[in-house]
Amino acid sequence: MTATAGSPSASVRSPERLAVPRADPDRGTVPPAVVRSRPGREFVRTAVSVAIVAAIFGFALPRFASYGSVLSSMSAMTWPQALLVGAAAAASMVSGWIVICSVLPSIRLREAAAVNLGSNAVANTLPAGGALAMGVSWAMLSSWGVSMADYVLYTMVSGIWNVFARLGLPVLALLLLVTISRPGAGLVVAAGVGLALLTAAVAGLGLLLRSESFALRADRALQRMVAVACRLARRPVPPDVAGWLPDFRGRAGVLIAARGWRITAATVASNLTLWLVLLACLRGLGLSQAQVPWQTSLAAFAFVRLLTVLPVTPGGLGITELGLIGTLVAAAGHQASTQVTAAVLLYRAVTYLPPIPLGAIACLIWRHAPALIRSSPRNAGRQRDPAMRRDTADVIVTIDQKALLRRRAGEHSSGS
Repeated sequence: MTATAGSPSASVRSPERLAVPRADPDRGTVPPAVVRSRPGREFVRTAVSVAIVAAIFGFALPRFASYGSVLSSMSAMTWPQALLVGAAAAASMVSGWIVICSVLPSIRLREAAAVNLGSNAVANTLPAGGALAMGVSWAMLSSWGVSMADYVLYTMVSGIWNVFARLGLPVLALLLLVTISRPGAGLVVAAGVGLALLTAAVAGLGLLLRSESFALRADRALQRMVAVACRLARRPVPPDVAGWLPDFRGRAGVLIAARGWRITAATVASNLTLWLVLLACLRGLGLSQAQVPWQTSLAAFAFVRLLTVLPVTPGGLGITELGLIGTLVAAAGHQASTQVTAAVLLYRAVTYLPPIPLGAIACLIWRHAPALIRSSPRNAGRQRDPAMRRDTADVIVTIDQKALLRRRAGEHSSGS
């Protein structure tokens, strides 16, 4: 959503990084393994993030418009325009909660809201916020009876679908933009790269879910990559890497078969409602369809979403603003730079800032008044999707049976 938007993990200490755990069929609730990052590396990362944000807001953005003129443009908005922006921002926030509910059917909307707001508050404020946000969401979800296996499945599936959306948006934007003008070279390149990566990712996921032999080969490749990464980082290889992909394949196949269309629809809606907030801000600041067509705003939004896949700064702070302003000013003309800058900064303010205090409140309520979020017994939510639970159990039994048959076949061949 912005982060994807509600991410999770164990109890939170200072800058720490998570090692992805294996989703064992026993559905245990052991928290993820936490590995301490080197303090020097975290200090350098923080310093680089701060330097980038300071340079963008201190030097780059004022070249488009002064902050005084931006405030004057915002103050000229009418109440109906401000309410429209607020309603769009609220709808975008709720759409992120629905994504969590689509992947985790045992979670209610108010619980998803607490997870999403709490994790986004951390991700939007700390340089190492991505890993720490996982800690916040895992702590909440595990307290409500979500198992480690379900948590890993939720994290992986929601993350994969979010990447699919970011890769596919530039392609959609390019197709819409050619109806009004000739797209720029940057968007064409972004759309081409997005389409190639999306095709490869979808094909890879399809092979992983449909082919057991491909899953085993991919698992061995994953083990080699993890071993190389751990050797470069001078860390021990996690003992539970082997067999992780086949386990994930069985559980993800069941989830996607049962709820794939819900997850896809929720992810698409989450991304589009976030873009609608940008469009509402542009129209609220007086930029008409002739000045900034909605197709152009979607193209700029898609390009920047793809640009910020790698979290260089918390929540893409600074990079998102500069990318959107630069792209939209190039399309609308320098005479509209003040309105464009005001619209983009307003868009970022209403989508980036509210989760920070709301997330702090959600974490306080979860710690000190948990009944306001989860009033039912701890495991009651798991009973709300019995068909999916039966399918998951069947897949686990099938996997165990195949492993037993292979083991017996090996014993028979060695005995003969």
